[in-house]
Amino acid sequence: MRIAITGATGNVGTALLRRLAAEPDIDVVGFARRIPGPEAGAPYDKATWHSVDVGDPGSVERLAEWFDDAAAVVHLAWQAQGTEQRAQLRRTNLNGTRHVLDAMQRVGIRNLVYASSVGAYAPGPKDRYVDENWPVTGVISSGYSVDKATVEALLDGVERTNGGLRVVRMRPGLVFQHDAGAEFTRSFLGPLARFLLRRTLPIIPVHKQLRIQAVHADDVAEAYLSALRRDVQGAFNLAAAPVLDGWLLAEETNGLAVPMTPRAVRLFARAAWRANIQPTEVGWFDLLSAVPLLDCSRAERVLGWQARHDARQALRELLDGVAEGAGTAVPALQPLKSQMAMGGG
Repeated sequence: MRIAITGATGNVGTALLRRLAAEPDIDVVGFARRIPGPEAGAPYDKATWHSVDVGDPGSVERLAEWFDDAAAVVHLAWQAQGTEQRAQLRRTNLNGTRHVLDAMQRVGIRNLVYASSVGAYAPGPKDRYVDENWPVTGVISSGYSVDKATVEALLDGVERTNGGLRVVRMRPGLVFQHDAGAEFTRSFLGPLARFLLRRTLPIIPVHKQLRIQAVHADDVAEAYLSALRRDVQGAFNLAAAPVLDGWLLAEETNGLAVPMTPRAVRLFARAAWRANIQPTEVGWFDLLSAVPLLDCSRAERVLGWQARHDARQALRELLDGVAEGAGTAVPALQPLKSQMAMGGG
């Protein structure tokens, strides 16, 4: 069985490649803007690679050629950061998804597994869990969330007009693993957060709205494999216990938990972003404080899925990876040490 994976060198893509490498009947074709070099090693050496920018209109023809004979497409390609460049993000996230769908239609591929997110959901409760029927309208102040919700609406339309298409939508919480440490630092935390984790006592804000779920990348990969193996469709929430909050994060970082209002944290986050202290614009704070907690019983029932790592384990792995500047031998997950050696700062 041949599986085509866009965005195959990222956080989830790397974990999925690791998992599929253990399946002798699965042949992987990977797509990325910057593909692994011959020295990248496992798990990248088990795939056939093609360099493509899915946001380019010309990618449709090339993807259709390379999708040939694939049983399914796993669409992971996404740009999450750079709010000051919204047009570029939407080019990849929205146009790119349309191009992948157009290429699938050209060659008659009927199976799509799409990387959605908890971020696609409308604001929801933090004191109870919601299933996949919660509104998928996003958090309006988060560009990432708006794009995720827009793609879900696009898929709704495609399913209505193309009854033979099987679409699976994975909606995980935050996806953590050790090898994503450097990427989280570059894209979300910034060097100051890494310094605080390694050297000093970080201050961790605590509020009842500042609660979020996480899941290990390897467990997400297991859910993707189950979706590829089974005749299922629709959305699946993916998250592990316990729910992460300020108290737990303070324990794991030896930090100081300080009760704060969401408004105070938001003002601090905005000021730090504007001062280039950290790379995460305030829409991400809005997203994390707004999204609901996920009921994952459908994934357990339909996919036979359960998280093998709890959220505290996944968080510990990520924090260790952040402290170490951990990554892999591909551009998307390049370790911080390698970047520094190459003059990247």
